[in-house]
Amino acid sequence: MSTSKPTRSDYPYLHAITTRWHDNDIYGHINNVTYYSYFDSAVNSWLIAEGGLDIHNGDQVAFVVSSNCDYFAPIAFPDAIEIGVKVARLGSSSVHYELAVFKQDREEACAAGRFVHVFVDRASNTAFPIPNRCRAALERLMDPI
Repeated sequence: MSTSKPTRSDYPYLHAITTRWHDNDIYGHINNVTYYSYFDSAVNSWLIAEGGLDIHNGDQVAFVVSSNCDYFAPIAFPDAIEIGVKVARLGSSSVHYELAVFKQDREEACAAGRFVHVFVDRASNTAFPIPNRCRAALERLMDPI
């Protein structure tokens, strides 16, 4: 990832999130671990709505196996934010996401993160090829080559 802050135009999908009072920590800003829940919510919202992922009854689920985040500027309740989502790499059973947190109507990211999902068979808990509908939805989030 480059050292410059990501901008909104870097992401094909922006997911709106409303910060909550309890997201703030004692320092008066959103606690660092909360960013990961924002990332997870944005990605899973896309997979459910666009990829047809059935998180409750489906035969496959996606587990986060790696994640990290860089912080550039604080956010705090009651900030309205958006999470930018794009796919950096799509494998047979894994997907590498790049994500960013934007204050509403701001162009530069307050934070940028990455995480990897591995799709698994729910019954055996072993890696499983990404279902076709999910793969098609994820391909729409990839940077054009």
